[in-house]
Amino acid sequence: MPSIVILGAGAMGSGLANALVRAGWEVNLWGTWLDDHLIDAIEAGSPHPRIDVVISGKVTTFRSDDLAKAMDGVDVVALSVASAGVPKVVELALPGISKAQALWMTTKGFLPAEDGTIQLLPAGVRAIAEEAGVELPPIVAIAGPVKANECAADEPTATIFGCKDKDVAVKYAREARSDNYAIEPSDDEVGVEVCAPMKNVYAIMLGIADGLQDKTGHPHHNLKAATFAQAVREMSILSVALGAKEATAYGLPGVGDLEVTGLSGRNKVYGSRIGRGEGAKTALETMKELEQTVEGVPAIPLAVNLVEQTDASLKERMPLLFAAQQIVYEDDPNYADVLAQAVLPPRP
Repeated sequence: MPSIVILGAGAMGSGLANALVRAGWEVNLWGTWLDDHLIDAIEAGSPHPRIDVVISGKVTTFRSDDLAKAMDGVDVVALSVASAGVPKVVELALPGISKAQALWMTTKGFLPAEDGTIQLLPAGVRAIAEEAGVELPPIVAIAGPVKANECAADEPTATIFGCKDKDVAVKYAREARSDNYAIEPSDDEVGVEVCAPMKNVYAIMLGIADGLQDKTGHPHHNLKAATFAQAVREMSILSVALGAKEATAYGLPGVGDLEVTGLSGRNKVYGSRIGRGEGAKTALETMKELEQTVEGVPAIPLAVNLVEQTDASLKERMPLLFAAQQIVYEDDPNYADVLAQAVLPPRP
């Protein structure tokens, strides 16, 4: 029986825990210093507060001061904390990670290096390990259209395991699969990691189109469809510029993940609040009060910096990203026009 410790007891980490129990894994779930109330609910057999699904009693829970015990002897470590918490958690967990056979990552985002350059998460984690003089096992990037509550509840789910070593991706795709948790292996780590945070940015923009329907009383389906197409195009453009395969953005990590996040994810909900007229800053405060992290918001300026450091000419080809920056960070009251101008094709 393979064993794993999942670092982070939030929605995705807990959903993954249930999926792996069904696949026959021995699962440890470690909660950070922010997760005590989540661990309380899991240990009480109550539905998880963020996904409203009971976590299997076969999952062994650990609190923040039991990290070493949680990691002792496991085959795999999975990183499932919010992107802002990655540096601290990785530094704490490095001794255990170095002994594991693989490091899985469900976390989505970018990491700025000390010199200000923007890194994809695996590169950032490798840099942290290198600075500490620690050798990492292979990294497996996990992404795709996975809503944590549906995954936890054993609803049909397709995800992707991306690793530079295709054999490693195939190995774990086979071992972690169950009847309703299907895994596609890929060697395109870069493509998977670009799409993962970028789809959160673009889901905000899809949400704005939905919010406009609430505000005006009539649908904006055409605008949303054009936004979706432009979002996929921009994910592909950035992925290819960074050395990824063009097809990845048109598969589960890109089109698939954007579809599910744009339907009902937290980023979409935030965008809908903007579209209804709440204002970007006010809407974000409301989300924080509801304990709903909007990963797409901090990803926007990091993505803009990544584009500019990669190739300044990409800006002209990625107007939707820069429209997101204008709407979210400048709180532009003309957000509907800004969105439309970013996705409608120019005159021939």
